[in-house]
Amino acid sequence: MLNSQRSVSELPKMSAASQVERAVLEEEFNWLLKEEVHAVLKQLQDVLKEASRRFSMPTPGLESQLKQENFILGSSTMDQVKGVLTLQGEALTQADINLKVAKSSQALHFQFRDDKQWKLQQIQDARNHVNQALQLLSSHDESYHFKTGAEVNKLMDAVMLQLTRARNRLTTPASMTLPELATSGLMKMFTPPMPGDVMVNFYINLSKLCLTVYQLHVLPPNTTKNFKPAGSSVLHNPGAMFELNNNRFEVSHVHKVECVVPWLNDTLVFFTISLQLCQQLKDKISVFSSFWNYRPF
Repeated sequence: MLNSQRSVSELPKMSAASQVERAVLEEEFNWLLKEEVHAVLKQLQDVLKEASRRFSMPTPGLESQLKQENFILGSSTMDQVKGVLTLQGEALTQADINLKVAKSSQALHFQFRDDKQWKLQQIQDARNHVNQALQLLSSHDESYHFKTGAEVNKLMDAVMLQLTRARNRLTTPASMTLPELATSGLMKMFTPPMPGDVMVNFYINLSKLCLTVYQLHVLPPNTTKNFKPAGSSVLHNPGAMFELNNNRFEVSHVHKVECVVPWLNDTLVFFTISLQLCQQLKDKISVFSSFWNYRPF
């Protein structure tokens, strides 16, 4: 009975302590909304501006601001394909490819026509997502007052979505069918023109610029070989078949060469840092929300 009476008598003290704790937490949370959120947003903007700068497009008359970089493509295990690619931002401005034809001493040489550039859609898309994230951040400048944690979380989720999409564009090359490759605008960019039994593809994989060369042979119309068209893939294997303009083809040889593009690696690091900053801010919000479950934080 005494214990019961003591418990009842301590209730006002506990309530007062709880009120003081709540007041302190409320003050800390208001500081978080007013000060720390904007500090994190400023950090995010600084990091993403660095990422965006690496994607920058050359401005007319100021092309020299975005330097052209030459990359040598090769492989330590094969020498059938060698190439030099010139990259300026998202554009391949020149490609010089040497191909040793299988079972022949013949060597083929191709390069981009002077009036052609090939836009790497993955880099273009990643840049657009970074710019959308920056627009979201800049719409909440230092004068903006966040009223709830839910409002901050909503902004962080939107920014993280754009950053995840940007990263995925660089880490996940598009799958293509062989007929799509054969009819791609890329095939019309070379001089001399690519022969009908050679196809090429460029793509980004993480921080690497990749070139794949396919050598084909035509299947005889009366062939008894089981014909099964290949589906979409980033990289097709020898033996893959497809049909185009009433002709059937089979991939006889596949050559893949690649090189590291340092600024793409930097960009992926910036994405990781930015996503961590967003998540850390969301985690801080969630700590406070556990104390105010009745309030939408």
